[in-house]
Amino acid sequence: MRGRFALLTALALALSVPAVVSAQAAGDSDIKKDRKDVRHDRRELHGDRKDIRHDTKDIRQDRRDIRQDRRDVREDVKEGDLKDARQDRRELRGDRRDVRQDRRDRRHDVRDAHADRRDLRQDRKDVHSDQEHQEHQQQKKDSTP
Repeated sequence: MRGRFALLTALALALSVPAVVSAQAAGDSDIKKDRKDVRHDRRELHGDRKDIRHDTKDIRQDRRDIRQDRRDVREDVKEGDLKDARQDRRELRGDRRDVRQDRRDRRHDVRDAHADRRDLRQDRKDVHSDQEHQEHQQQKKDSTP
């Protein structure tokens, strides 16, 4: 067990050392990469919000369908078609369960989208402050004789 742990530790160090060295040498490319990541995150967030809107429309349509199905069940009972009414009620229960689950999922997606927006705002602030920090360091280096 110790041998495996030591081997895994050595492997992790061997893999992480070049990454640390290259990260230190990268300089400006880190900021460009961060900007690219932020831009990608913004696009992804936009897609997520679009999906939420589509889900909302689908849920509303499903609720309309359920209302229509309830009318159909009442109509079947009035006509005396109890077998068909029982079958429709059974399907209606499943449909209501599905809509509840869809609403729950949508609520979680909305919550996640809000968290993503908050994270994105923080990332943009971080990129901006990192850029200012590097510019300040560069100015210090240039002014030193």
